[in-house]
Amino acid sequence: MTSLAWLIPAALLLGGLGLAAFLWSLNARQYDDLEGAAWRALDDEPPPPQTAPRKPQG
Repeated sequence: MTSLAWLIPAALLLGGLGLAAFLWSLNARQYDDLEGAAWRALDDEPPPPQTAPRKPQG
């Protein structure tokens, strides 16, 4: 029973630390440019931006 007295607060503390780290990463804008990071990992030039096809006028 005494092990639960240690394990439950430890689990809550570790969960709180994980949540704090996740919220910090959101606040630090770590997830804004996911595609750019993928291209930097490949050390290659990104493709040109795609434009929407134009609708014929008439």
